[in-house]
Amino acid sequence: MQLERVSHSNGPVYFVSPRLREIGVPHAFSTRLGGLSPAPFDSLNLGNPAGDIRDDRERILDNYRLLEDSAGFAGRERCWLHQIHSAVVARVGSKSPHDNSSQGDALVTSDPAFALSVRVADCCPVLLASNDGKRVAAIHSGWRGTVGDATGVALTELMKSDANGLSVAPKNIVAAIGPCIGFDAFEIGAEVLDEFERMLGADAPIRRRADEKGYADIRESIRIMLLRAGVPEQNIDTTDRCTHRDAAEFYSHRRENGVTGRMAAIIAVKR
Repeated sequence: MQLERVSHSNGPVYFVSPRLREIGVPHAFSTRLGGLSPAPFDSLNLGNPAGDIRDDRERILDNYRLLEDSAGFAGRERCWLHQIHSAVVARVGSKSPHDNSSQGDALVTSDPAFALSVRVADCCPVLLASNDGKRVAAIHSGWRGTVGDATGVALTELMKSDANGLSVAPKNIVAAIGPCIGFDAFEIGAEVLDEFERMLGADAPIRRRADEKGYADIRESIRIMLLRAGVPEQNIDTTDRCTHRDAAEFYSHRRENGVTGRMAAIIAVKR
């Protein structure tokens, strides 16, 4: 199924997964709409770029509060990472204190006290949950994370046996792939195209040009890897939204040459 757009009067606009909603897992893929930040971060900015042009930190936190209140995360402690385009996964829980400055690109939890968050501005956000809603993961996957199978590594961590010796089978995983830069907008060099082919072989969703540059579909690559891992096709929600093309809805690092805000994908277990 396609992600669905949720809007509130004078509040945040975000996308949700019909399947995650059906199993009662709170989650959201934010847009740039419905926040407090001025240009060039207008308006629901959830993170700062590198460089001298930056949004006010307290305003970013206020934007997070608006989103969390609208999407049902009130009372949860939000956790995040210093993202490094890796396949490093952090497990979050009351018995394993989390440091938000630690490096990595995916988080996993079964603790209802926490909400997991990743930031994006062209990279792909992925949210996973067990179909009972008791385990969840949030993944940040740019091209490096995609060819490094960050989603697959997080999926493996999510399915591992818990303290009671219970594991989760791939058939019992629900996945939602969020808005990111689209196929036609993601122009890359031959060496990156080669990495997609190395990872996915003949199934790699790429298109090469005569000058050896070309294009790759990050979302479809992640979907293929989830299918290969055993997640049923009917359990995967996705979207046709492109962060680069759909400027009214999304920030895009590539379109704005880095001077732009950040969206976030957030998820928590069902209480």
